[in-house]
Amino acid sequence: MTANTPPTPYYAVIFTSLRTEGDQGYAEAAERMVELAREQPGFLGVESARGDDGLGITVSYWISEAAILAWKHHPQHSAIRERGRSTWYSRCHTRVCKVERAYEFKL
Repeated sequence: MTANTPPTPYYAVIFTSLRTEGDQGYAEAAERMVELAREQPGFLGVESARGDDGLGITVSYWISEAAILAWKHHPQHSAIRERGRSTWYSRCHTRVCKVERAYEFKL
């Protein structure tokens, strides 16, 4: 499902990761992080996909850079991020972008 974002500008955080083998509590933690993000001021939505090769891309949308930084420093998110680095990901990359234009097509 695609996120329902407001008119531009807004911000996107693109998180690309390569998973390690086995779940090791990943699915439950990922679900909890989406639930927790939805409770944060300035959160607009999220889109996520993961391929059979373990490559995943999650894009979360935010109203401001301040909202992104507050999420980054949220204690539960920080703890899960560290677990991701130590257990769930063999590689990850985070990019923060300002969305200046957005186009949509619907049937």
